[in-house]
Amino acid sequence: MEDVATELKNIALADVHIGLGAKMVPFAGYLMPVSYEGINAEHETVRKGVGVFDVSHMGEFILKGPEALDLVQRVTSNDASKLVDGKVQYTCLPNETGGIVDDLLVYRIDDQTYMLVVNASNMEKDWNWIQKFNTKNVEMHNISDKTSLLAVQGPKAAEVLQPLTDMDLKSMEYYSFRKGKFAGFDNVLVSATGYTGAGGFEIYFENKMAHEIWNAIFEKGKGAGIKPVGLGARDTLRLEMGFCLYGNDIDETTSPLEAGLGWITKFTKDFTNSHALKLQKEQGVKKKLVGFEMIDRGIPRHHYEIFNAGGEKIGTVTSGTQSPSLQKAIGMGYVPADYSKEGTEIFISIRDKNLKAKVVKVPFYKS
Repeated sequence: MEDVATELKNIALADVHIGLGAKMVPFAGYLMPVSYEGINAEHETVRKGVGVFDVSHMGEFILKGPEALDLVQRVTSNDASKLVDGKVQYTCLPNETGGIVDDLLVYRIDDQTYMLVVNASNMEKDWNWIQKFNTKNVEMHNISDKTSLLAVQGPKAAEVLQPLTDMDLKSMEYYSFRKGKFAGFDNVLVSATGYTGAGGFEIYFENKMAHEIWNAIFEKGKGAGIKPVGLGARDTLRLEMGFCLYGNDIDETTSPLEAGLGWITKFTKDFTNSHALKLQKEQGVKKKLVGFEMIDRGIPRHHYEIFNAGGEKIGTVTSGTQSPSLQKAIGMGYVPADYSKEGTEIFISIRDKNLKAKVVKVPFYKS
């Protein structure tokens, strides 16, 4: 049998993670650190202090030229014309059948330059999808393989990072970014974004800077108890916030409106499948992504079935875990709109038993 590891790409800091004793797993074509000392401990580090995720597997595309905004507008659901230099927007790429190609971030570098940050597992699919609509010769550059990305997350992130740069991090608004000198390197992009709900920054730089930037951050973070954090805790942190994970909570078959992403779906412009989505909004969605917490003891997992009190299957769990912060089992899943009201009783099939849960508002975790 062929060794799968030979096909996996390595991120620039793979040797560092292995040296730190990280449990490395194949993820989206890369060998990635999933945990170091354990998910619960790493989760708490981010909620209460500061932790560093290596998320260099993410994809980065640069779109350049006078028609760059036009292309972004045609392929994404949010209204990128509202962006100014130094601002970031969460959005999605709708497909032509009502679903989602991917969710992503759009960075406006200047009026003719945009950076799109996409999910690692969808990199090639997204590139081909955007290229398909590139009828006006927008320059497209895939810089994913030469770009590293560290997410420094938690309430102590700014105090750790500030000594490494003259960019004023504390004054940076959520979903804004700056480019400048960081840890002695020029042209580093620091963004007030993250996937944890704990505050913090995401730092984009060339692979060749990776080891020095990693070391500089950990040197400055010693007094704050900084620790490396793996993808396992990233998942529990994002789920506590009710953030969607592509491939679980959203995919090619789920509409942004069903997923509660109406706020990034703007009908002030035309975009892929916008007419059908507008009609769906007017008529009302038939199913909705809801958050729920378990009442009976049991941990919900991806793909578990959801039932009503009469024993009829009404949906499927998309994400679930034992929440480290809340000490209770939580999850998300699609149910008919009639079952989406807060407080509604539903049942999750866990080990052939239908266990009681109730629909709750997300985020689950309120800081």
